[in-house]
Amino acid sequence: MTARRRRGLLLLSVALASGGLAAAQVHERERRAAEQLGPVVEVLVAAHELPAGSRVGRGAVATERVPARFVPPDALSSGAGVLGARIAIPVSAGGYLTAGLFAAAGDQKSQGRIRRGERAVTVEVAGGTAAAGLAPGSRVDVLVSTEPGAGGGRTQMALAGAEVLRVGEPAGAGYSEPDAAELSTGPTALATLRVTVRQAIYLTAADNFAREIRLLPRPPGDRSRVGGAVSQAEL
Repeated sequence: MTARRRRGLLLLSVALASGGLAAAQVHERERRAAEQLGPVVEVLVAAHELPAGSRVGRGAVATERVPARFVPPDALSSGAGVLGARIAIPVSAGGYLTAGLFAAAGDQKSQGRIRRGERAVTVEVAGGTAAAGLAPGSRVDVLVSTEPGAGGGRTQMALAGAEVLRVGEPAGAGYSEPDAAELSTGPTALATLRVTVRQAIYLTAADNFAREIRLLPRPPGDRSRVGGAVSQAEL
């Protein structure tokens, strides 16, 4: 055997040994990582972006294998009962599909159902930025402020603990030159409330003639009855 061949065989042996050592090191690192991350489970994810209120179609879901420690407690592992269901909040592509997404949608549906003797009335309310954060089902006190007159304007609590059904985009979305009323009350939003027929008539009149309608969010579970009116002179 020539010296050149011996040198070639030696280099090949070294290369094979180095490759085997590298493979063993990679395998060991993978084993240690698997021990640290824990077991892997199969979960349901969104195959593409799903907007709020949309129904889940067959091509909208996929499965992925993810370490269990990173998976939400209510993550779904199967599409059974999911196809055709409506989600409550948007889900980005690759996001987990959880039971809470569909439970929330069911809650919103029940909250939005108008019962006998009730009406859903939509009014323009001041404090558009704060009002936009109100979730369906929230309870609010409704304040109505009248235009200043000879005795000064008055602010009174028109409704106590009214239920919010939804809050829309600020009224008049898109730029327009603000008038004096808009400058004094600030940005507005459209709020839909669950009320009685009498309350709906009152709020509709207030929406047309009052200076401002404002919502005061209540803490969860607060159903106390409060009321009264305050004049500008008393403020």
